[in-house]
Amino acid sequence: MPIIRVRDLRKVYRVPIKGEGFLSTLKHFFNRQYRDIEAVKGITFAVERGEVVGFLGPNGAGKTTTLKMLVGLIKPTSGEVRVLGYDPFERRPDFLRKITLVMGQKQQLIWDLPPIDSLRINAAVYEIPEDVFKRRLSRLAEMLSIGHRLHQPVRKLSLGERMKAEILAALIHEPDILFLDEPTLGLDVNAQISIRNFLRTYNAEFGATIILTSHYMGDIEALCDRAIVIHRGRLIFDGDLYDLSEKVMPFKELYVEFKGRIPVEELRRIGEVREIEGSEVKLLVRRDEVFEKVRILMDRYDIDDLSVTDPPLEEVLAKVFET
Repeated sequence: MPIIRVRDLRKVYRVPIKGEGFLSTLKHFFNRQYRDIEAVKGITFAVERGEVVGFLGPNGAGKTTTLKMLVGLIKPTSGEVRVLGYDPFERRPDFLRKITLVMGQKQQLIWDLPPIDSLRINAAVYEIPEDVFKRRLSRLAEMLSIGHRLHQPVRKLSLGERMKAEILAALIHEPDILFLDEPTLGLDVNAQISIRNFLRTYNAEFGATIILTSHYMGDIEALCDRAIVIHRGRLIFDGDLYDLSEKVMPFKELYVEFKGRIPVEELRRIGEVREIEGSEVKLLVRRDEVFEKVRILMDRYDIDDLSVTDPPLEEVLAKVFET
């Protein structure tokens, strides 16, 4: 059985229509009119235990609304959602002990207290015995490399350290499912890499299911084999990241470093020249022609290095969201 099952899930917000000016306000007071905004439009998917799934879409696509329905913060307008066999909106204690939600733009830690105090509050809320709390705290703090900062006030921590402490607080009860909404938002590259490494290790060690939204495609590529893409409230793709790239952009990128002169005009007959920087050239060629084009390059030119990659995920998604 899937650990998460969503079927024809919809969320419609009823929003009042109000014009500008005093007369419009007065009219609105006595005769309110509304319009419906359909944020999520009948999406269906399932997630198996232990999967790490990237939940992707542009701003306003319905990602956060969907996550909030999955954790029970918002009631669906219609459709069915089951998480660990529960109806999330019932907010049963047994259900809440098995999930966690981390939102990069919100915090649960108390600003003027050290993280350890908030962690003890969470342990009390989840009724975690003292010996179990200490064992979990020690292990998670070691994995996150944050133990030396847990006794400093939250306001004195860097943004990266605060996010690590937020994640630690969210995992102290060892949930089965992690819902992560932009967990690396605003972090520098080193902090992003550190959190990605932690999540990869946590998934492997604890078998936790992770649903991840992020605008940093490095997070998705580093952690997720599967992507669910929604656009304008509709699910438009559910599958392997490689399949998404192949479906949307049937090309490969060749990075070629030449020893001598770059034969630009000749290269344009081999593929689309996307970028030239120093002795390095980026070429775009059709996937079914990669081996032939690589052979031509190796036979004809003096090359220091050559690599073949998929187009950046940002470029693939931009192509998807054009429609």
